[in-house]
Amino acid sequence: MARASARHILVSSKEVCEELKTKIEAGEDFAVCARNNSLCPSRADGGSLGEFGPGQMVKEFDQAVFTGEVGKVIGPIQTQFGYHLIEVTKRSE
Repeated sequence: MARASARHILVSSKEVCEELKTKIEAGEDFAVCARNNSLCPSRADGGSLGEFGPGQMVKEFDQAVFTGEVGKVIGPIQTQFGYHLIEVTKRSE
């Protein structure tokens, strides 16, 4: 069964999400950005969500994690919780 490890940043608006993505792509550390901006409790761990399988996250998030490029910042992805930037750190089939 497929497994993935990912970290994310959750914010309330698409605009903030896009601003953070620009900063990360310009060299700002993802984990620092998560600690300083994310609304999710995972911010304490730099946005790390650990390892999980398909179906354990909401549909939009799940799809991004299991189809997106490993090591690339994906997003903004909108879910019922807000807007996410996601970085898949590892994935196995």
